[in-house]
Amino acid sequence: MFFSAPANPTKFKHAVYLSASTLLGILVSLLVHAGVEAIYLAWAESSGKQVVWYGGCALHPVIQIVFIFLGVIGGFLLGRLWWRLVYIERKWAQAKKNV
Repeated sequence: MFFSAPANPTKFKHAVYLSASTLLGILVSLLVHAGVEAIYLAWAESSGKQVVWYGGCALHPVIQIVFIFLGVIGGFLLGRLWWRLVYIERKWAQAKKNV
């Protein structure tokens, strides 16, 4: 029933889809940022290095901005890929027919 529904791509649905995937990219970049920072802090503690804090974060602000930028770009590009696979090429419908 759910999988046999015809795809109905509209401009609004496309915009929401890209926005949601961009938000997903930002959230994943925040998780990666936290992981990198935890590894960096563990390394700094084990080697006895002094950590400089930038507003509650140990990573340099440029690195923080790069993480968010890569999350936005990666999420947007992933959303475009998924949109093409799900709504344009309808890979899910083709996979169901082959089974």
